[in-house]
Amino acid sequence: MADAVIEARGVARRFAGITALHGVDLSVHAGEAVALFGPNGAGKTTFLRILATLLRPSAGTVRLFGQAVADGGAAARRRIGLLSHQSFLYPDLTPTQNLEFYARMFGAPLARVRELLVQVDLLGWAHRPVRTLSRGLEQRCALARALLHEPDLLLLDEPFTGLDVDAAAMLTGMLRAAHARGTAILMTTHDIGRGFAVCSRAAILVRGRMMWNGPIAEAQRDAFDETWTAAVRGRERARPVRG
Repeated sequence: MADAVIEARGVARRFAGITALHGVDLSVHAGEAVALFGPNGAGKTTFLRILATLLRPSAGTVRLFGQAVADGGAAARRRIGLLSHQSFLYPDLTPTQNLEFYARMFGAPLARVRELLVQVDLLGWAHRPVRTLSRGLEQRCALARALLHEPDLLLLDEPFTGLDVDAAAMLTGMLRAAHARGTAILMTTHDIGRGFAVCSRAAILVRGRMMWNGPIAEAQRDAFDETWTAAVRGRERARPVRG
């Protein structure tokens, strides 16, 4: 099996006495694409922020690219592309200026900027301040930022938010292409169809606990659907299933 890009063991996170994550385990290997499902409040965003080294776990360990985050978080961050609820774009700069800034920061060639603006169909808005863009256009620019330095790991938090049908299809194609190049992907989403279209493995997080982790396969679809239905309905006794 390929080397593990993510190794999370017993990851917990507490906020002011409230536990958002309860001992979560997850491994993602090089070239693997995993969809992380869960209802609102399941802890998906908190987990991704920990993996992106933006948040420290209260307990447990995280290793990225074989190295403990506590020892090499800065080095790992250079190999990660993050798309989150925050765009991490400067609102008074244009998409071109934002991407050129990030290209210099990551040491990516400036030629990548125009290439990605074309891919996300943003050339027509390339010289307008980001603050004037719609939510969907800003999301496209944030996607270009995440892919700019050709990361080894993509962490995507609800990446289809704000995208119309054409833009969502474009994103699916770009993620499939990144996956084909060997990029590891961990994506949170509520959209099972789009998650399954990109990923080969699924996980379900319910109230901070991992309730499913297995390959996306017809033979296991009934068990997945049962666990997901229980999660959506808020039943606390969903049976953990391990793939």
